Amino acid sequence: MYFSGFADEVSADIHQQIKATKELGWSNIESRVMGSGNIHNIPDEEFEKYAEILNAEGIQVNCFGSTVANWAKDPMSEEDFQTSIQELERALKRMHVLGTKMIRAMSFKMPVESVNNLEVIEDQVFKKVKYLVSMCENAGITYVHENCMNYGGMSYEHSLKLIEAIDSPNFKLAFDTGNPVNTPDFSKEDPFAQRQNSFEFYTNVKNHIGYIHIKDSMFIRDVPGQLFPKIHHTFPGEGDGFVNEILTDLLLNGYDDGISIEPHMGAVFHEEENASDDEKKYQTYVEYGRRLMNIVKAIKPTAF
Repeated sequence: MYFSGFADEVSADIHQQIKATKELGWSNIESRVMGSGNIHNIPDEEFEKYAEILNAEGIQVNCFGSTVANWAKDPMSEEDFQTSIQELERALKRMHVLGTKMIRAMSFKMPVESVNNLEVIEDQVFKKVKYLVSMCENAGITYVHENCMNYGGMSYEHSLKLIEAIDSPNFKLAFDTGNPVNTPDFSKEDPFAQRQNSFEFYTNVKNHIGYIHIKDSMFIRDVPGQLFPKIHHTFPGEGDGFVNEILTDLLLNGYDDGISIEPHMGAVFHEEENASDDEKKYQTYVEYGRRLMNIVKAIKPTAF
């Protein structure tokens, strides 16, 4: 087992990302934004510079946090599909350079306006994600799907339908503990009457999990006319994401893969009253990682 994290929540600056990672005693980063953009979109010369720095510092990019088929892309749009193909092509080349074996990707945006007539949309989602996964298969890469604001994140039932349709050993779930907290349950007749439950989602998909994102948040209230409610992101174990329960079940049942933090807390850590926003973001990220390690150590001391 190993720890990682979306270190761009510290800064887009690679040196700050590495500094925070090393302060935690970690050697992995789940790379999303580095410098001027996402790691698969930045110019070649910028990527080559960062690859040299990472190698010199002994830091591994264990997963690409890509925008492939993400929540901003329409499954019915051929243009969006071609954009995802191009993003994945660039990513696969760069993953080969870095020795990275996983890419976090998604299943296109939630078709909430057509939730009662999904057949045509599902056909496109399944066909297009299957094609993207086949690209990963050919490259020896695992496509880890995050239950975010995408088709597979609409409920655990939608995730299971996606898994069945893709049917590939190179397609696994990157289960995010926090995302169900603020997501309607689209398996229900009235999705907005009941939010998803993180532990229920986890329990139903756990046999397909290849990677874990630790995020936690607390439901505050629904917002009339909006898809998602108001929430407050918290340190792990302090919200409604069942972080302790999920990690306990995972670790005591032999999970031995990556655990990545995605705090989404911004500058909320106020131990130093006069600290700058950048310092607060750094402190928050490191504190988040330390608290996660304490949770893991309490569950399974031999994990360290």
